[in-house]
Amino acid sequence: MKWVRFFHEVGLEDVPLVGGKNASLGEMIRELSPLGVKVPPGFATTSEAYWHFLEENGLKEAIARELSQLDVEDVQALTRASRRIRNLILKGEYPEDLREEVLAAYQQLSQEAGEEAIPVAVRSSATAEDLPTASFAGQQESYLHVQGEEDLLLHVKRALASLFTARAISYRAHRGFDHLKVALSVGVQRMVRADTGASGVIFTLDPDTGHRGFVYLTAIYGLGENIVQGRVVPDGYYVHKETLRQGFKALVYRKLGAKELILAYDPKEGRLKNRPTPPYLRNRFALKDEEALLLADWSLRIEDHYTRKRGAPTPMDIEWAKDGPTGELFILQARPETVHSQKSPVLRVHRLLGRGEVLAEGLAVGEAIAQGRARILKDPKEMDRFGEGEVLVTETTNPDWEPIMKKAAAIVTERGGRTSHAAIVARELGVPAIVGAVGATGSLPEGEEVTVSCAEGEVGRVYRGRLPYEAEEIHPESLPRTRTRILVNVGTPEEALRVSLLPTEGVGLLRMEFVFASHVRVHPLALTRYETLPKEVRRQVDEATEGYGDKRAYFVECLAEGIALIAAAFYPRPVLLRFSDFKTNEYARLIGGHLFEPKEENPMLGWRGASRYYHPDYKEGFLLEVAAVKRVRETLGLKNLMVMVPFCRTPEEGEKVLGVMAEGGLRRGEDGLQVYVMAEIPSNVLEAEAFAELFDGFSIGSNDLTQLALGLDRDSERVAHLFDERRETVKALCALLLEKAHAKGRPVGICGQAPSDYPEFAAFLVERGIDSLSLNPDALLRTVKKVAEIESALSRHPEA
Repeated sequence: MKWVRFFHEVGLEDVPLVGGKNASLGEMIRELSPLGVKVPPGFATTSEAYWHFLEENGLKEAIARELSQLDVEDVQALTRASRRIRNLILKGEYPEDLREEVLAAYQQLSQEAGEEAIPVAVRSSATAEDLPTASFAGQQESYLHVQGEEDLLLHVKRALASLFTARAISYRAHRGFDHLKVALSVGVQRMVRADTGASGVIFTLDPDTGHRGFVYLTAIYGLGENIVQGRVVPDGYYVHKETLRQGFKALVYRKLGAKELILAYDPKEGRLKNRPTPPYLRNRFALKDEEALLLADWSLRIEDHYTRKRGAPTPMDIEWAKDGPTGELFILQARPETVHSQKSPVLRVHRLLGRGEVLAEGLAVGEAIAQGRARILKDPKEMDRFGEGEVLVTETTNPDWEPIMKKAAAIVTERGGRTSHAAIVARELGVPAIVGAVGATGSLPEGEEVTVSCAEGEVGRVYRGRLPYEAEEIHPESLPRTRTRILVNVGTPEEALRVSLLPTEGVGLLRMEFVFASHVRVHPLALTRYETLPKEVRRQVDEATEGYGDKRAYFVECLAEGIALIAAAFYPRPVLLRFSDFKTNEYARLIGGHLFEPKEENPMLGWRGASRYYHPDYKEGFLLEVAAVKRVRETLGLKNLMVMVPFCRTPEEGEKVLGVMAEGGLRRGEDGLQVYVMAEIPSNVLEAEAFAELFDGFSIGSNDLTQLALGLDRDSERVAHLFDERRETVKALCALLLEKAHAKGRPVGICGQAPSDYPEFAAFLVERGIDSLSLNPDALLRTVKKVAEIESALSRHPEA
């Protein structure tokens, strides 16, 4: 055929002929189908067919006249020109030979499917589209569930006309593309019945931070337009690339989305229609774990193939769908990711220095902080009301909003997830955004100054007024090298991806109890002793564990996911996980916790840490912690995870804890597992030789060590003024530990607060030969520089 090519006839070398989207589909069908990647068949009209259509209808000169004097910054003039050009194309007649070829290809596609006239998706594919440095995604139109010859011809023509939507004209003008040198190919692809199945978007990196160690998938029920348009919050899945390649079930983290709507074809009305998602579907994941892993495997194959073809790492942006009637998975399209793949390796760290009234919360996109007047808009036609540098607040966005978004200091939408239109465009523009901020259009004050913070982890917050903040640029290559290993403390899984990009050698402290509180929320004994619970507590546990018949499995999987995301983010660098160190009063706050925890006068010095792990009243809970760690290391393959025992008062306690761990299948030294002990009690220092026989290393907990060395309760405000890690008593204990541990060949680090707060304390430890410092992220830069200065001085004057 002259004007039409089937997908299997084209590849990446044919972008000038069939555009980026269609060339990519052909490339995958031709090269990746033999490897198991399923792509629905179809065909494309060529760029030559586009020029043929324009020539036959005498449109090229008319379009040139419309665009010759157009100022794309004049929104009204842009809209009028766009409408006139599209009407010219829609009124045009098909050249007979083009019409015949399109219909012949459609008939062949239908016959191969065993039907008379199959439903198809009609998508535009510009010849300058999906380049590594620019994405035209969303600039032209797509049409779903097109069926029958006349319906197909109508929508192919609409797709051709969509090359001149106002947003497409504006995008090309700002990117320097000549309007009359960009042609349009139209892809016609067999429709996957995702309207009765599921669909979503995949990035072969983390779309927020650019971390390249993951495949990030989103999933909803129904057609994927709801994700792209930001109408729903999808499920999210993180699959770790390296351990997936090694054959592990590397789905390390899942997050249940609201999935509020299902977009499906309504045969009675003959159109696509949104309906509310039933609660029982909203409360379970749209993809099975094995399906997410299969899609991740396909995505890796796609990324690897494009990387080989382009000769450079090529993260990908992929769309997928699950056919409802058959349950089959398909890749619908793939394009190079164009935001993080173009960024220089400069890390910007924003820190909020003040707190204020929180007006709205949602998912943070980007890691920046911005300020401006809140401007609440319901429609992009209200553009005239929006000023440069204001904060755009709206329900949701689509490509028509982009001229406004380019002027915004920040963006807040009530609906959408991390792969919604607002999130994608915000990343491309480098503008912080908060999506899924329910009620924001009602709670934010029109015209008043607000602070939009996306620098506090997964949750983005809008504060009233202009709060103080600071921003710091980190050029990793410019940081000094130190002999002392620099590690980082990580509090929650949500911050792990961002923090892992900092120039550190791993994690020196991951507190299990933080993951407990944010992800599990239920006391472990309320799960192991579920049948004994009072009715009301059982109801609360049922709500938290919905979807899990096995309550123990809920604990193990949720805890493992929170830990695994952090271990995967830093992989293969070591991550040191401290087993739970809640005090009894803190455990009691978990769901059902009050039933199992004693009331203690001084929980700080009571039943905590190691003494719980082997005790009959908590041992079964500790075995669940052990099972979660075992799952992370053995099922997910994250062997970089090490563990640490807190508040271990005597070597005999240490032996008992190691025995319970072995009972749960976690043995020190087996498969490279290292077990550390916290050095936070004077006995850990004074009996360091005995502890060194049991454990692989020590980590100083400066807060507890200080309170026990000075004999004070750090929670008591009456004696708080005496609390100071820099006291000679504390320093002497640290120096003695270093001496004793090193004599036994054991490393010593510190994960307490002191080195982050007091550079002079860090200097003291470096001078005494500490092996590692684990710092809070916001203290990293200044401490690294200080350590480098100390080490340099010591090398010049070793006698000091």
